Amino acid sequence: MKETYWGYWLILLGVFVIVIMMLISNVTTQNTEDYYLIKEVTEAAMVDAVNYGYYREYGELKIDREKFIESFLRRFAENVSFNTYEISFYGIYEAPPKVSVKVTSKSRSFMVAGDSTSFDIVNRVDAVLELSGQE
Repeated sequence: MKETYWGYWLILLGVFVIVIMMLISNVTTQNTEDYYLIKEVTEAAMVDAVNYGYYREYGELKIDREKFIESFLRRFAENVSFNTYEISFYGIYEAPPKVSVKVTSKSRSFMVAGDSTSFDIVNRVDAVLELSGQE
């Protein structure tokens, strides 16, 4: 009888460990996906926002600030829902093209043994658009 109780406790401990591992895995996997999504969307939005008229006239890259923000928000919204993210742009330079974007996922609460824990994940991306092949 005593060995049976040990077996029950061992199964209960295994289930508890699996639940904790699933919670941690969910948070870390989402953080990695968000980072790469932000990185790719920022790069594509910068290319979309290049002012080609200025480039033809002066031979230097320049982006349009409003066009970058519009393109970034449109592309980001195609992949995620906005009710879980807060986006802020904190450094957009038109010439030379440099942007800084901060995306914060809103807090998620997990209840573990009566303790409430919340996670706010912040991803910051700084990007510079360069022209390659110029002397």
